[in-house]
Amino acid sequence: MAEKKSGKYTRSGEKFSGYNKPKRTPNHPKKSHAVLAKEGDTVKLIRFGQQGVSGAGSNPTSKGEKARQKSFKARHAKNIKKGKMSAAYWADRVKW
Repeated sequence: MAEKKSGKYTRSGEKFSGYNKPKRTPNHPKKSHAVLAKEGDTVKLIRFGQQGVSGAGSNPTSKGEKARQKSFKARHAKNIKKGKMSAAYWADRVKW
């Protein structure tokens, strides 16, 4: 479970300003973001996103970026629907 210390939540040596607030993890070897997800009484540390790769963004301009975004959302639709406790949900919100 997460511990609260002076207004910050710590988990695995990382500091989070609160629940359900994603943050960058530039020093993590594989994952680009982390979030301390909370739904009801359940708290879970979720890491998501490939390090060094950006999504197409929430406003893709080129045909290729639009296709990448569409493919991601189609491929992960089932997992995105699972809600806050899935990595796909957070990747969709933050990176796409």
